[in-house]
Amino acid sequence: MKLLLDIKDDKAPFIVEMLKNFKYVKTKRLTSYKANVLEGLKEGLDEMHLIKQGKLEGISAKDLLS
Repeated sequence: MKLLLDIKDDKAPFIVEMLKNFKYVKTKRLTSYKANVLEGLKEGLDEMHLIKQGKLEGISAKDLLS
């Protein structure tokens, strides 16, 4: 299982060090750029699910391109 954690900067070193103490947990730091890209993808997928459920109105590809 993979998890993405959002931790306050001042608490991150403690949490990362704690996780490193578990043999079965691997940690990998994301750059701020990669974190922003992942967040954008998550928001896009959330919007897509809302559109499919009819809770949000989408726009057509034709309108998007014009």
